[in-house]
Amino acid sequence: MSNFVFGQTTQDSLMSERRLKDNLTPPYDKSKLKSSRNPFQKGSFMVFWGWNNAKYSNSDIHFKGDGYDFQLDNVVANDRQTKFDWKKYFNPGSITIPQVNYRITYFPKDNLGITLGMDHMKYVMDQNQTVDFKGYINDPKYAGMVDNDKVDLSGNDFLTFEHTDGLNYINIGAQKYHNVLDKKNIDIFLSYGAGIGALLPKSNVQLMGNERSDRFHLAGFGTDIRAALSVIAIRHIVLQAEGKLGYINLPDIKTTLNNKPDKASQDFVYAQFNFGIGYTFNTKKYN
Repeated sequence: MSNFVFGQTTQDSLMSERRLKDNLTPPYDKSKLKSSRNPFQKGSFMVFWGWNNAKYSNSDIHFKGDGYDFQLDNVVANDRQTKFDWKKYFNPGSITIPQVNYRITYFPKDNLGITLGMDHMKYVMDQNQTVDFKGYINDPKYAGMVDNDKVDLSGNDFLTFEHTDGLNYINIGAQKYHNVLDKKNIDIFLSYGAGIGALLPKSNVQLMGNERSDRFHLAGFGTDIRAALSVIAIRHIVLQAEGKLGYINLPDIKTTLNNKPDKASQDFVYAQFNFGIGYTFNTKKYN
């Protein structure tokens, strides 16, 4: 009887030891291992700061106010890049002078990010252009600048028009991330998604001798589709390059400094490329 009990106890101990070894030694559960290595796993956050370059389609700009109602067709505009300077780009007091992007992303599921961000772009109407004119101006001085249904914008007398502080797109978006490289100290992800948001530009406008308007105002809305390449080094540092294609509609651009009803409206398509650095946290990886 004692031999039977001893033999049974030994067998149970061996089975327990075998189960313990199975839990502590490879092969691991690959799905759990992959999740634990994922820098964009559920519950993670990512903060990001970068710089952008933008291109805009031509735009019809409609101006309306006391004594005038007209449209300028196919107006050309560009962004305004700030010449690189360490103080302007990295000094906390001036880092918003260049065209910048900043955002925070939360991952409610593995590889699914919900982002709240700001795209600080700049939009500047080219002065050296002649555009088609439709409508009327009562003031004979400025009506006289219209020649054969065209107006020359090369001087500053008729119009200067820009969103330079800036064309601020406050947006919320969602991105899906796909891992294409998974190494010990580096991961590469491709992502795609879309966003929607509000435009809060600081429009710098001077129209037909009126006092210059230069103030923040909720002027419209925007939407975009986006795709990015993200490289995650030493577990948390993110280098990201992203492209966006979007649409902006601004039905309520303030063109005078006071509270007159004068306003402008426009819409256009834009393409943006941005590059920057981020940090992801609340993540784990095996060594």
